[in-house]
Amino acid sequence: MNNVNKYIMAALICASLFFIPVTMAGKKVDETIKSEGVNTVTIENLSGKVIIVGWEKEWVTVKGELDDKAKQLVFEQVGHSINIKVDIPKNDRRRAKGSILTIHMPADLRMNFESISSDVELENLTNNVSVKTISGDINAKNLAEHIELSSVSGSIKAKSLQGKINLSTVSGDIKDENSLGRLQLKVVSGDITSKSDASEVFVNNVSGNIKLQLTKVDELNISEVSGDAKVSLFLQRNGIVKASSVSGAVTLDFQDDVAADFRLKANAGGDLTNRLTAQEAEKAKYGPSEKLYFQTGNANSSVSVNTVSGDITVK
Repeated sequence: MNNVNKYIMAALICASLFFIPVTMAGKKVDETIKSEGVNTVTIENLSGKVIIVGWEKEWVTVKGELDDKAKQLVFEQVGHSINIKVDIPKNDRRRAKGSILTIHMPADLRMNFESISSDVELENLTNNVSVKTISGDINAKNLAEHIELSSVSGSIKAKSLQGKINLSTVSGDIKDENSLGRLQLKVVSGDITSKSDASEVFVNNVSGNIKLQLTKVDELNISEVSGDAKVSLFLQRNGIVKASSVSGAVTLDFQDDVAADFRLKANAGGDLTNRLTAQEAEKAKYGPSEKLYFQTGNANSSVSVNTVSGDITVK
């Protein structure tokens, strides 16, 4: 090998030692469609993050960067709907790192969003909103009308939602603030926290804890298995509270002048504690069960709490 070839070979070896692979950036997008005649916007994104903002303009815009594995951005009007979809070939989906998009749309249009692992933020949408994701987190504020947000392993944060609200996740947490209307919260193994002005509240949890601060309750229904529930509430006239647990503790903290008929029962153990009146629990003559029945004020409302072996406290 002559000297020239030796130098070339050495240069190639050195270059290979210092080579750093570069990930190709995805395509930048900045597109707009007029929303005339449209009543629904449907969005699909496999992974990454999508921000959806309602505004007063009669345009739908999409800006951001597609995943480098994306084939194309589908952005089209079909009938009365605008469809937005990041199209990624099936063979590349496992290697996709995600698209980052910001979408503006008229606030009064319906919005449907579906994803596998994309996080989503929503703001200022005043018509029906539906979000379904597997492992993505959901962050929503200032939404109205019929609202349904669900994730399997992601968490949900919601602020200032109004209307018929349904928030559900399997293994994530739910945090709700300043909601108004009818509120339904469902979790299997995460925690639920809510500070709400909703008049109708329905909460279901299996193994996580529940913490609620409710300002004007007409109806409250709580179902839990092994987690604990701590609830501070103002019970309206003719209001109804129903709660049940298996082994979890339930604590209900009412306003000072609450007027209700109370019926508390533990079927196989657990303590019943009354801090509203001097009435004490009665133990069954046979078996471990006990009950605590009493009334406050003119008893215009109703409170019923049942447990298998958890503790129940009213105060």
